[in-house]
Amino acid sequence: MARRKPTVRRKPSISFRTNSKINVPEIRLVGDNLDEIGSTVGRKIEAGVFRTDLAVAWAEEVGLDLVEISPKAVPPVCKIIDYKKFLYDKKKRDKEIKSRTIKTVIKEIRFGPNTDEHDFEFKLKHARRFLEEGAKVKAYVHFRGRSIVFKDRGELLLLRLLKELEEFGAAEELPRMEGRRMIVMIAPRKKK
Repeated sequence: MARRKPTVRRKPSISFRTNSKINVPEIRLVGDNLDEIGSTVGRKIEAGVFRTDLAVAWAEEVGLDLVEISPKAVPPVCKIIDYKKFLYDKKKRDKEIKSRTIKTVIKEIRFGPNTDEHDFEFKLKHARRFLEEGAKVKAYVHFRGRSIVFKDRGELLLLRLLKELEEFGAAEELPRMEGRRMIVMIAPRKKK
């Protein structure tokens, strides 16, 4: 029996062209450290368009890298900075942005058209807890076989659920049929 080769997952590498890899004749140089670079080089440097080889020479003289920040601009926008520190800060910013995004969780609760009182109360308690935790609730009545003729019971069941949960969440829309299911989505109320 043949062995499978292990799959190696590689992280997508963030790549910016640096120093000699920038192969355009002119670049637009920007940054807040241009005064310090100018004093080291012995020439006043302001933001503007410069020859690429000249900017690379300045970066090497200061001990930093010429990094292409915006390659699609005409001419491309570059900064003279420490490339490793730049990548570290970029990863840190991206991670912070990712952590701020809100992840929507949807919890499902299933009913039958003939759900009795105890089951309804039990599932209502779960739905209430899900909404308090900030998750959306997808409640549905699943019709099997001939029970499809009891659509009105399913709708009454979901409307009763909405009535019981009105202080914890609000329905995004009224119950609707999707195939053999009657579905309603309940979004949690915003916390003060």
